[in-house]
Amino acid sequence: MSSAPLRSPASRPHRMKKDESFLGKLGGTLARKKKAKEVSDLQEEGKNAIHAPMSPASVEIHPEDTQLEENEERTVIDPTSRDDPRFKELLKVLIDWINDVLVEERIIVKQLEEDLYDGQVLQKLLEKLADCKLNVAEVTQSEIGKQKLQAVLEAVQDLLRPHGRALQWTVDSIHGKNLVAILHLLVALATHFRAPIHLPEHVSVQVVVVRKREGMLHSSHVTEELTTTTEMMMGRFERDAFDTLFDHAPDKLSVVKKFADGVYLVLLMGLLEDYFVPLHNFYLTPDSFPQKVHNVSFAFELMLDGGLKKPKARPEDVVNLDLKSTLRVLYNLFTKYKHLE
Repeated sequence: MSSAPLRSPASRPHRMKKDESFLGKLGGTLARKKKAKEVSDLQEEGKNAIHAPMSPASVEIHPEDTQLEENEERTVIDPTSRDDPRFKELLKVLIDWINDVLVEERIIVKQLEEDLYDGQVLQKLLEKLADCKLNVAEVTQSEIGKQKLQAVLEAVQDLLRPHGRALQWTVDSIHGKNLVAILHLLVALATHFRAPIHLPEHVSVQVVVVRKREGMLHSSHVTEELTTTTEMMMGRFERDAFDTLFDHAPDKLSVVKKFADGVYLVLLMGLLEDYFVPLHNFYLTPDSFPQKVHNVSFAFELMLDGGLKKPKARPEDVVNLDLKSTLRVLYNLFTKYKHLE
């Protein structure tokens, strides 16, 4: 009777290692699938909260926007609002303005959320605008947190509080890179310091607010108004004959654009007051925004010297082709010099 062939003792441990390796891989795969499912469920819960019935538009949500602590909230701007030309223009105007103000600091802002959230750039911006030095402790990047930002925003609040402005931002919202809050802050600063820019009017965005309560995500949709009209933002609420004129004949007023660079205004004052304006006092062929503002400002000075009241319009309004502001300036000239032939 032949005996059964003997198996090598070394073959059994080899099979055990292979089995253990297979089970280990299987266990690891199952664990990864379970974790992935948990993340997927969390994302799905966030999407369901945002894409709830009566939602005006679907919003693409990122995973980090759903991973909230209890009672924490996060806002997401509707993509349709982000694509609005006026919203894009507002972003561009504000970014260009900040870079113009901070050009000597060699600071270049490219993305508002990433560049302004920690207070570093905001401090430099406020110091330039207010021509002051903020008493803010210099801290390293790792220590910044909300310390510097809070000090800067307190300085902003001290500036804006006397004017009764409702603050539409908080330290947490700015530090949390909330773009809507950052825009509210910048618009308030631009209007307070009468920035030489033209903010697009009536810019609003649709915002989804996601909150976590009792472990569940809840959402609500709100409309955030970022800008109103130029006159309201600059604090001029009166209506006069020019408002009525614009209501009925706005298409007939493009002729006043010829005064936007200030050259005609300067030369006109010389003619009306019968004197020669030295050419070195203004730019005869201005090719930049600051040069045009200089010309209009100089023309305003000549008007004051001629006994006219200080114009209600800003030089920047005239340069920015604000027709109503330009008409008010021309009307003041007409009422004083209408007797001349």
